[in-house]
Amino acid sequence: MSDQYSYGGQAVIEGVMMRGKRFVACAVRDPQGNIITTTEPISPTIYNSRISKIPFLRAMTMLWDTLVLGTKMLMYSANIAVDEEPKKPAIAPSDAVPQPVVEKKEPPAAIPTAVAFGTVAVSLAFGIGLFFVLPLALVSFVDPWLKNSLANADAVSLASNIVEGLIRLIIFLLYIYLIGLLPDIRRVFQYHGAEHKTIAADEAGAPLTPESIRRYSKAHPRCGTGFLLVVVVVSIFVFALFGQPPMLVRILSRVVLVPVVAALSYELIKFSAAHQKNPLLQYLVIRPSLALQAFTTREPDDKMIEVAVVALQKMKAAEAA
Repeated sequence: MSDQYSYGGQAVIEGVMMRGKRFVACAVRDPQGNIITTTEPISPTIYNSRISKIPFLRAMTMLWDTLVLGTKMLMYSANIAVDEEPKKPAIAPSDAVPQPVVEKKEPPAAIPTAVAFGTVAVSLAFGIGLFFVLPLALVSFVDPWLKNSLANADAVSLASNIVEGLIRLIIFLLYIYLIGLLPDIRRVFQYHGAEHKTIAADEAGAPLTPESIRRYSKAHPRCGTGFLLVVVVVSIFVFALFGQPPMLVRILSRVVLVPVVAALSYELIKFSAAHQKNPLLQYLVIRPSLALQAFTTREPDDKMIEVAVVALQKMKAAEAA
């Protein structure tokens, strides 16, 4: 088991990013079949400072860094995956035993602050608009029927918030399903499965070979997909506390309360990861998260698993050094 630190990761374009306590590594297979890697330290201010230990506040810093770091590695992987220029292998593959070819490359250039802020802002605006504002707009068509069917104003408010949450959940599941139909996204989902399997094998102390790693599940209890699902569910309870104010106020509340919902969801995920055997958390958090990963992961092939292993080994080597 990896008892010192719980490693995390992310699928990127034709590759995998692995994050440790102090370093992050990204491995990407280029069009020529080489595995290109980069390793760099992560911000100690984010992960090892006092802020990272303060409940709720740590969620904001972690989420911001995850968005920026994820965007940075996605840009890096895209540059590698579409680069058609042949590269000289750093390690010649054996004719008898095929091996991944690993070539070191300079770390990706730091994203300018304005670009990072703009990218994250656009992503957040899209997510808030699609998953928070749109359900609220749609539930406005249901509210008149609820008012006519329920005499009690509190019952109308509660029912409206529940319907809004159900609409949000349907939009979320439909969005995940539809993007998974795209061939390029399907490959990203395969690398997502490779990331999960590799981390699970490492945590179990199993050999990091494709034959060994294939035996492990492509679903993992610490997956970020589960965080998104928890956000959808937690939002129902948070928004219900504010009743049913005028529509403009409701829209503003959805936008303003997103950090609160995210922080509560992060702490719930963190708590459930530390108490995975708790029956209540199993049914409320862990099992729904694992079920949802059927949409966001696919069974990887051996070459994808090789990339995930290289990323994990590069990160662990940097951590050890």
